[in-house]
Amino acid sequence: MRAARLIKMVLLLQSRSSMTAAELAGELEVSERTVTRDAQALSEAGIPVYAERGRAGGYRLVGGYRTRLTGLARGEAEALFLSGVPGALREMGLEDAASAARLKVSAALQPSLRDASRSAAQRFHLDAPNWFAEPATPELLPAVADAVWDDRRITARYRRTQRDGRAGPGAGPEAGPEAEPEAGPEAGPKAEPEAGLEAGPETEREAERELEPYGLVLKAGVWYLCARVTDGGAFRVYRIDRFTAVAPGEERFTRDEAFDLPAFWQERAEQFARSLLRAEVVVRLSGEGVRRLTYAVDPRSARQALAAAGAPDRDGLVTATLSVESEDVAHGQLTGLGPEVEVLAPAGLRERFARDAARFAGLYRS
Repeated sequence: MRAARLIKMVLLLQSRSSMTAAELAGELEVSERTVTRDAQALSEAGIPVYAERGRAGGYRLVGGYRTRLTGLARGEAEALFLSGVPGALREMGLEDAASAARLKVSAALQPSLRDASRSAAQRFHLDAPNWFAEPATPELLPAVADAVWDDRRITARYRRTQRDGRAGPGAGPEAGPEAEPEAGPEAGPKAEPEAGLEAGPETEREAERELEPYGLVLKAGVWYLCARVTDGGAFRVYRIDRFTAVAPGEERFTRDEAFDLPAFWQERAEQFARSLLRAEVVVRLSGEGVRRLTYAVDPRSARQALAAAGAPDRDGLVTATLSVESEDVAHGQLTGLGPEVEVLAPAGLRERFARDAARFAGLYRS
């Protein structure tokens, strides 16, 4: 522990011309007295650390001394490539490794380039979670991340949603593109559809799987694990916040070199989005309704419906067929368009809007 701290102190002094005891104490997360003792230990070891007394004093390396202790450990190098997503690093427990990696890179740079990391940080910042959402870090994320980095099998217990006797990953769009118990695309027509959309009461139960954790995905503030069921099973997706226990195994697994995490995620996400849109609604839109449609319903569905729609009629109205999740969801979404949309079909949804219109007329009748 102390050896790592001494190395970090040398690298800090190498990357900056001079640092006060207070600055070093803050970076090293120790007391100023510990900084003094560490500086003395470095001097006794032959590293020319010079202490300047006084209000403007501090510590510096004499004569442009440079250490060669800048080689990156594997974990530091991997963390460095994720340094643009500091929140994700912190949640996975990699913040210290990334900090050490950045410091080593900074120490190896020419003096004129040592402000590059700060310069970049002031020009780019990634804020992954959705607006008005408080991101919650899954308690078991660091354990899962360790297994992903180490190619180590895990035994995971997780909550599965069950509706009308059919298991599935979650209720509604917020569940994300999970695929438990259904398998990946290679499973064929026997794979069950995403759950959470059928009618009926919803319950949860726990299940256990031995998994080969291939990769993590952070989508809109939610963490997902892409993993393969042990012994050649299908690749599946799991929400980390549904895990109730994770036990790393003794065995490591051999990665399938053909697995492409970004491509797999994109395919599964698109598959999930398509699986949600199981109903159709025929609408007639004003020009303003056409303009606002992509903000009211699924943007891809809106674009496809408008592209397939015919030309406006003589009143300037466009008739389009929308793919929607359900009549209930469509009712909530299309209500936001007010008088700019008329529902033509299905009849039950049209009647629902007619009742809404009558209620509105009653509310605003003078």
